[in-house]
Formats: sequence, structure tokens, C-alpha cells
Amino acid sequence: MARALNESELLALVDALAPGGWQSGEKLAAAAGVTRAALAKRIARLREWGLEIHAEAGRGYRLDPPLERLDAGRIDALLPQAARERLRALAVLAQTDSTNQRLLEAARDNDPQACFAEMQTAGRGRRGRAWRSPFGANLYFSLAWRFANWPAQLPALPLAAGIACARALRACGLREVKLKWPNDLRLGEAKLGGILVEQRGEAGGDCRAVIGVGVNYAMSARQAGALDQAWTTVRAALGERAPARNALAAALLGELVNALARFEAGGFAAFASQWSEFDALADQPVHVAGSGGVLAGIARGIDAQGALVVEAAGRRHHLYAGQVSIRTPSGTAA
Repeated sequence: MARALNESELLALVDALAPGGWQSGEKLAAAAGVTRAALAKRIARLREWGLEIHAEAGRGYRLDPPLERLDAGRIDALLPQAARERLRALAVLAQTDSTNQRLLEAARDNDPQACFAEMQTAGRGRRGRAWRSPFGANLYFSLAWRFANWPAQLPALPLAAGIACARALRACGLREVKLKWPNDLRLGEAKLGGILVEQRGEAGGDCRAVIGVGVNYAMSARQAGALDQAWTTVRAALGERAPARNALAAALLGELVNALARFEAGGFAAFASQWSEFDALADQPVHVAGSGGVLAGIARGIDAQGALVVEAAGRRHHLYAGQVSIRTPSGTAA
């Protein structure tokens, strides 16, 4: 029976291919102490992870694009001091089902704690949607935070997290990034990332929130598969000016940690006034699909509790949930 490949062997091959450029198959096999046939099996497994590895006779193998793997020590060193002092644990996994799930099952005593993964096998977004998570192509991470008391404005936490991520992305060069209520990160009409908040606890007691963040970094069309919406990546928007993955990971996590500390101290009030700076829906004609049907109107920002305000038929509706689409002049959704 063939021996199962272990993760460390596969990661060693990833690291050998990571710089890009053609790598001799003979040399790769020799460095790993395996046959060329065994090397081919490892290459096949990495392709199953979503890595784009080209092969050519006489030249060997090439990873495209080059890859910078995430490193917990590097991310920690790049964190702002205040965030580093608050964070109690930081892990980077090669693969997992979902970083949110990992932290939902992790010991609460380690909060606040963060978990990154190079790859998710069961990443999820809002409303039960799957989240595409090929190895090393994007950023996938979660932050677990325990509140001593159940925050009165907890439903607005995804908006606060969205503002924190948008601030980090703008600071890294994406000046036009905006937020589509409640927590989609957008560049123009294309999705750049998203946030999923899950909580555990009981009213009157403490509350634990896990904030999951996914940001498209350098995902290719082949890796993305048949996504049902327009999307873009940090690398596509910034080219050679794109920050390194570890630097962007630290920027996002640092902003998020500091945002959670502010939210815990003062609720959503500190963020509500900032929403208009990032609002992708402001004064746009929208359709909001919810449990009560579809509401068509004009988006008028949010209220103090984070609800979307939609003006329709001379009345302002305050919506706390729903699937929002922008209606373009042609009548199509965006």
C-alpha cells in the first residue's frame, strides 16, 4: 500500500517552488529524497490544493504566481504594538476546514486569539455560501473575542469589523475600497472580500464572537471557479505595489484587534459616523430581499444601530437583515 503524503513533505515542496521560476524535477526529487514518480504525486496533490504548477519537459516545474507563505512570527512582529499586547495567541495553519470553526472550538481562555490558514476546505460566507479558499492565493483568518457582557449593539459588530478591514486596505494602497452593507469589501462593482461574524453565549452572560475575514489577494480565474459575482484581488488592483501577504495580514489583524477593543469600550457609536466614508450604497437604487419580501428604494446610509436605511414611497425603512443588490440603469443587479 502506498504511503500517504504528510503535510510537512508537501509544504517543503511548496517552499521549494515558492520563488517562482523553473525548478528542475530531478533536483526537486533529489532534495526531497524521493523518486521522480513520487515527486509527480506530490505535485498532483499540490494542484489539488489549488496551486497552479506548470510542467514542461526539459525545464521542470514552475509555480505561478510566486508565493509568500504566512508566518505567525512575521505577522506578530508586524502588528502594531497595542494590538500585539492585546492578542494572546496567533496561529497559522496550512489547511483547515474553516478558521471560524477552529476558533469556535478553541479554548475561550486564550481569547483574544487569531487563526490564519493557507487553505480552507469548508470556508463559509454569509447566508451559508461557500467561500473559495485555494492554498496561498488569498487571506483567510478569524479573530475570537470574549465580551464580559453581551453587547447591546452586537448586531452592528460586522459593520465595525468591515470598517476596520477597509481602513487597513486603504492604508495599504487600496484607496477606493468601500463597504457594501453589511460587510462586503468592494472595489467598484467587484467583491474584494467579506466578513462573517458568529457568536456564542446567552443573554445576561458573557458573549464570545468569532470574526472571520476573507480577502482576495492573488486568486486566479481558474482558482476562483464559477463564482456567481464580479470579484477582484489586491494584486490585480495594485500590481507590483501590492503589500506582501504577511504585511497585509498584520495590517488587517491589527486594525481588527483595535476595533474590537473600541467596540467593547463604546459600542458602535465610535464607528457609525465613519460609515459614510466607506458606504458603497449611498444614494443608490437598491433592492433588499428579506423574509418579508423585496423592498425597492434608495439607500440612505445606516442608523445609530447599524441598520440599513432605505427610502421607499416617502418612508424610511430600517433594515437589520437582507440581501442587497444595486439596481443599475439597465435594471441589472450589482
